[in-house]
Amino acid sequence: MKPAEIKGKLRFYTILVIFLMGFLSVRLAFVQLFRNEAYQTRAKDNSIRLVTIKASRGEIYSRDNELLATNKLVYTVSLNYLEISKADTDTVAANLSANLIDLYPEMTPEFIKAKVDEQKFRLFEPIILLRDIPWDLVVKLEENRMELPGVTINVEPLRTYPKGSLAGHVLGYIHSISEEEMAKEEIKSRYSLNSLIGKSGVEKQYESYLKGVDGARRIEVDANGRPVPNREVDTKDPEAGANVYLTIDSRLQQVMEQSMEDTLKKVQAAHPKARVGAAVLINVKTGEVLAMYSSPALNPDDFKGKLSNAKAPYYLPQGDYNPMEPGALKNRAIQGSYPPGSTFKPITGMAALEKNVMNPLNEFVNCAGAYWVEPFIRCTGFHGNVNYYSAMAHSCNTYFQEIGRRTGKDEIIRVAAEFGLGVKTGIDLPDETKGQLPTPEGKKQINEIILNQQRDADKKNINSKYEALLAQAQSEQEKQELLKKKQKELDQVENRFKIKYEFDTNWQAYDTFNMSIGQGGNNYPVIQLAQYVSALANGGSLWKPYVVSKVVSPQGKTVFENQPSLVRSVAVSARSMAETKRAMLEVTRGDGTGAALFTNFPANIQVAAKTGSAESGRAGDDPLKDTHGVFIAFAPFDDPEIAFAGIVEYGYSGATSAGPVCKAVFEQYFSVVDHLAAATNSATPPATTPPATTTTPPAGNTAPPADSNPPAAETTPPSTTTPPAATTPPATTTPPAATEPDPPLTEVTP
Repeated sequence: MKPAEIKGKLRFYTILVIFLMGFLSVRLAFVQLFRNEAYQTRAKDNSIRLVTIKASRGEIYSRDNELLATNKLVYTVSLNYLEISKADTDTVAANLSANLIDLYPEMTPEFIKAKVDEQKFRLFEPIILLRDIPWDLVVKLEENRMELPGVTINVEPLRTYPKGSLAGHVLGYIHSISEEEMAKEEIKSRYSLNSLIGKSGVEKQYESYLKGVDGARRIEVDANGRPVPNREVDTKDPEAGANVYLTIDSRLQQVMEQSMEDTLKKVQAAHPKARVGAAVLINVKTGEVLAMYSSPALNPDDFKGKLSNAKAPYYLPQGDYNPMEPGALKNRAIQGSYPPGSTFKPITGMAALEKNVMNPLNEFVNCAGAYWVEPFIRCTGFHGNVNYYSAMAHSCNTYFQEIGRRTGKDEIIRVAAEFGLGVKTGIDLPDETKGQLPTPEGKKQINEIILNQQRDADKKNINSKYEALLAQAQSEQEKQELLKKKQKELDQVENRFKIKYEFDTNWQAYDTFNMSIGQGGNNYPVIQLAQYVSALANGGSLWKPYVVSKVVSPQGKTVFENQPSLVRSVAVSARSMAETKRAMLEVTRGDGTGAALFTNFPANIQVAAKTGSAESGRAGDDPLKDTHGVFIAFAPFDDPEIAFAGIVEYGYSGATSAGPVCKAVFEQYFSVVDHLAAATNSATPPATTPPATTTTPPAGNTAPPADSNPPAAETTPPSTTTPPAATTPPATTTPPAATEPDPPLTEVTP
């Protein structure tokens, strides 16, 4: 390169450097003179951290002021992405894991790094890794702080349940908020990914009251992210959540739970699959739920952090439903749906009375062990001539099938619907199921789906079979023969479908028979049975059940209060209900199916009840032995106060499974026996159920228990096609004299 060219380039670069330096000097002067304050503020903000101050969640109390849910201050471990990312993430994760893994095996380096990676989308929001860590671990982490940049320990209030699993399903549980929940607009403004939120029960239903409002504190931190002493910028105090008061009576709840668990243990001796039970006690005059239990029990404390691997199978067993491992997460009192068995018979009876197709006292049906109309459904025994009262007392299938036939499906369905069966009660708990009231429309809808699926599956199998055969055919003639056979089989499938469709999608006589005795398509949650028997007890007022009485602010102001809510007055005559209640009273007298349960009750506290044994309907179950025990009752008969409904899956008989639970709760309510005092004074709680041997089914081809409904299988009908002539009923079936407020009934000689 020539000297002149070199000199020219040097001149150019010199001018460029001078220009750039001049520009930077001007820019610096501008910033210093005009933007100094703004950049100082920004620099200061870079050293400011926003620390959330968690609000205390509102407490939950029973109606007798027992504290069921409260809060305690705990230590939490959090991760801060901005500070961890400045260091070696792998090293920090490894160091933190080494400190935690002995107590928390799930805290592997990989798990921690995944949490760090999740947090990078919310740079300024720490993510809580662990809650409620022990003090020794706090000390250990502080000692190793230099190896753990971005790891912070804070104190926050955390939910705790002083009574453990007591009323666990009613209370529900809280857990970390999910991404799906955070996506909701109404959630974003009040929650962060660190938040805990109600997931079930009252905790979920009344979340908006219980949560409170988080506060915040802005603090200045040094280069290492540590708070600078005495440099707090400002603070917004949190607002505690409101307190919730339940209708649940803690003493009645304890008795119900203990009695159910004792009963399950006893019944399991003869029926190993009896591992699930559910029960509800309700105030018949208001709809207040006084006790509600679902077994296996739920302990809300198990869900505060990550559900442990040891406890996960207890709540969430894998695979198809197994009665031996039923899972405890579901509140079966409102989320399970069961055939009511013979506890449905009062519905059939009231429908027959409304249609005036039977005289409850003076008209008899002869029971010879099976109904005389196809499919000849077996009875619970050989009852001879029975009227309404004796048929209810002995749970006679034959009687109720006959009056069901006379009444017809439409009136039975109407009366059942009037008492709220097959419709959600509206209880103030989430995820209630509605059950199923059998109707012609419902049968058609369900069976259409089943039949179409079966037809499609059969055709698919045929097409697959012949596809393989046609691929192996050696000649055109062989192919044509195969195609003819294929078409013939497809036509057979279609013809079978048409025949079954006509029969299975239309209501048949046997559907009415099955419905009349609480089988067939009948399926209801326990809360509906409780609501139905409550309405029957009080004379026809269908109250909406509820579990929360009121919500009170931290300042003591009532911000919400439940009032008794009348769904409707049932369109069933007072006489029909009164006759039915009187018939149910016979169940607990003389040789009624529930008579042995309440023999120790005072004469002024009479209990009306109905026992039931219901086929499970599950594939592989023995319809004579694998039956659910169902029980409904109310008391006192003269002026009802409370009603009970309960079920024990595979309990065989309502009288020996759910019935004893009712007995214990009624004894506690009416002060007949103080089970809590007895349990305190004895190492072994008092027995509230008969010995397990009483639940053992009889050997051989004998009838199921007296309150059970056998399958609709064909049996040999009685020699006659009509009931024999009536005979005088036994004296034990005579109802007592009518009492107020019931209307006058058929006059009876005591």
